[in-house]
Formats: sequence, C-alpha cells, structure tokens
Amino acid sequence: MTSESGTAVVGTGAPRLRDNELRARAARVIPGGMYGHLNVGALPPEYPQFFRSGQGARVIDVDGREYVDLMCSWGPVILGHRHGAVEAAARAQTNSGDCLNGPSERMVELAERLVEVVSHAQWAMFQKNGTDATTLCVTVARAETGRPRVLVASGAYHGAAPWCTPVLAGTTPQDRANIGYYTYNDLESVRAAMTDEVAAIVVSPFKHDAGFDQELVDVAFAKGLRALCDETGAALILDDVRGGLRLNFGGSWEPIGVEPDLSAWSKAIANGYALAAVLGRDRFRAAATSLFTTGSFWFSSVAMAASLATLSALESEDAVATMRSRGEAFRAGLASQAQRWGFTILQSGPPQMPYVTFAGDVNHKVATAFATAALRHGLYLHPRHNWFVSAAMTDGDLDLALTASDGAFRELRAAASNGR
Repeated sequence: MTSESGTAVVGTGAPRLRDNELRARAARVIPGGMYGHLNVGALPPEYPQFFRSGQGARVIDVDGREYVDLMCSWGPVILGHRHGAVEAAARAQTNSGDCLNGPSERMVELAERLVEVVSHAQWAMFQKNGTDATTLCVTVARAETGRPRVLVASGAYHGAAPWCTPVLAGTTPQDRANIGYYTYNDLESVRAAMTDEVAAIVVSPFKHDAGFDQELVDVAFAKGLRALCDETGAALILDDVRGGLRLNFGGSWEPIGVEPDLSAWSKAIANGYALAAVLGRDRFRAAATSLFTTGSFWFSSVAMAASLATLSALESEDAVATMRSRGEAFRAGLASQAQRWGFTILQSGPPQMPYVTFAGDVNHKVATAFATAALRHGLYLHPRHNWFVSAAMTDGDLDLALTASDGAFRELRAAASNGR
C-alpha cells in the first residue's frame, strides 16, 4: 500500500519502536498508560496507541504507518482530517484570539446557524464534550419539569459522567437512583418505566451500543416517544452526539418527522475541534436560563469558527450524500468479499456508520482477527464498535480499503484452513 504522496507504507508486522517507547513512558505518568475508549490495551498489540498526523481519509501512526481511516477519531472527523476550509477558519480565529474574557461574535453566529439548520432548535448552548451536552440536557429537563427521574435505553451510551458511565467504579448508588431503563424500539417497555416523576426520556437516533448489531429506529417507536412525552410533560432528549450531521444535515430524526425537545451534539460538529452543543425548544428556554452551568473553555472561539466552516462545507459539498454513497460502496464490497471467502457476515446500521459482525462470533474473536488483519493491510477498523465514513473518502481510498479488507478475509480463510 502506498500513500497518495507516493510514500511507502510499512506493514504493521515491523517493530513498533516509537509506539512502544511512548507506551512505556505513558505507563509511568498516566494511570493505566491510557484511559477511556482510546485505550487500546484490550486490543491486539498490532494496534497503535499513538498517532502522528492525519490528512483526508488517512491517518499515520507515530511509527510512520499509514491507514485508510474508518474510525474518524471515533466520530469527530466528518469532512476528513485537516479539511482546508475548516483549518483556515480555525487559523484566522486563532490569530484574533481563542480564550478571551468572554466569547467572540462567533458564538452568536454559530448559535444562529444551528437554529437555522436544525428544525427543532430555537436556542443553543455550547460545551466541549458529548458528556457535557447530554448531562446539560438532563439538567435542563429537570429544571423545567421539577421532576428527578430520567429514562434511558438499557445498554445505551450517553457519556462518562456518574449518572451514565458504563463502568460503575467510583460512582455511588445515589448517582443512579433516578435513572430508569427501557428497551430500545419497545414502546411498551417505556410505558412500563414511566412514572409521574419522569423528567425526560433520553434516546439515540438509532441503537448503536458497542459490541452489538446496530438497530435502526422503528418510526412508530420514535413517534410513540414523542406522543408519550406530550402526554406526560416529560422532555424528549435526542442524543445526537454520534449521529448528528452524519445521518442528515440537521437533526437525525428530521427525515422521519419526529422532533425532540432537547438535543445533544458533539463529535462531528466542528470536524475534530473540541465543541459540543445543546439545542432546545422555547419551552425549555427559561429553565436553561435559570441554571448556573459553565466551563473554563466552553466559550473559546476557535472551535466555534471551525464549526461554522464545518457546517458550510457539509452543506455546500453535499457531504451526507457522499458519506452515504461511499458507505454503501464499501458495504457492497465487503458483502461480495465475505461471500467469496466463505464467511457469513451481518452489516447493520446506516452506511455512514457501518458495523460488521460474523455469524456465531459471540465473543468477537473472529471480528478482532479480521480487524487486526485489515490493520496489517492498511485499514483502521475497530472490532467491537461502529465505524465512521468521512466525506473525504476518495475512490482511491475506497479501493485501498477494499483491497485491505479482501486481504483480511484471505488471512481469516487461511487461518481457518490451518485450524487456527
């Protein structure tokens, strides 16, 4: 595999000298050597922990290996790494100032733009991470309704704060005392969990729990949630942190005609610059005004300038259609390869955020072998998480990705034939 600049890409079987050195240094000064979802400790050793750079739909690790990127920094990179217009906007704002005594005019411009783009939005507030946004949505809902309880789907991920983190270490029972659970796409389970203390129902635009096949939303379920919230006065919160702007230029549920009361955004909103947003309807404006919520860097201007440029590029480049088309082509290629090499796979979720599982692979052993083999051939995937297609993926990137996946299937078939 070679990069678009013609530089040879070294296979991942070569020693990872720089990565190994950085891991050893990190282990001395960072708990666990790395933390959270970016920790590759649970993955095979071929996975790099540290990266040097990215351009378009490619990333390069610290040992100089280049990969077609189908993780997009776990979602934030939607237009591709170092998109020209976004980087220019960020540089221009940097030259004027980023963290000032108050926000720049970019904050007002971005709030206006988001209210224009997202149909249910009548106001906007800004944060830095998806957890910030989902937590603020819940807080606003509680302030408006005066109720404590929040319903979430079993197994859903809404962030890493104590009320929602999937790992309970360091939390208390009180952190979860006002959280109830329902089954995604099962309206009756939501009704069964409802009480007169429910302030909000939190829902993702489709079921994308890590390690499970992705499940598209049942439109009747989404409309039923909207009706139930209208009936009870609870807020409907759409966690669009992962899917926002990838599924639709606007809210993810706009095409099915269901509008939330509050929505949480981050990931792709600024093409890799740290930013999150809560968008809401006027009913919740006074409650949002009543809160004291802030962050030292929530008002910084560079990410907001990047977000404005990102929104403009997404619209002018018809990026959602591009991502959908590239994702469909990649999916078709995988299906053909799997059949040719004698594997049964299930591809689930929208094509912009594909996920692949292997028949009978309950412990992800085969998926891990496939993803690791793809890595050796120059394609960066994750075995237990949905992937992300960026609008920067070219025909050349797609060809290289499918060449790598074909090589991965070939390795799996050879291993199976050898009884490994």
